[in-house]
Amino acid sequence: MGSRDRGLFPGTVDLVILTVLSNGPLHGFAVSRMVRERSDGVVEIKDAALYQALHRMERQGWVKAEWGVSENNRRAKFYRLTGPGKRRLATEVEGFTRYASAVFKILGVPVPAPTEGM
Repeated sequence: MGSRDRGLFPGTVDLVILTVLSNGPLHGFAVSRMVRERSDGVVEIKDAALYQALHRMERQGWVKAEWGVSENNRRAKFYRLTGPGKRRLATEVEGFTRYASAVFKILGVPVPAPTEGM
């Protein structure tokens, strides 16, 4: 693979973070770890980009942050999806699915069937 290895395509950071948070509240490091694990190590979000996105989403009302204690017994900010965040996630998924399907068609590759839990 090329220079894009492990990074996200432009415009997908919100989609990926909101999707991970749809499973429940997580602190930033756990969000990053979940993205890496779910992508089999192909995708990583740099810390700066992750926290910039989380803070922006908090300002937009898509996530709410609350202080708590991590699994390592450290104080951490946990982010959870809000009602507007769930609606934004649905919009992001619909738009990305439509876009990805179009790209697959252009490439002449069969469009993958939807995956459960997405």
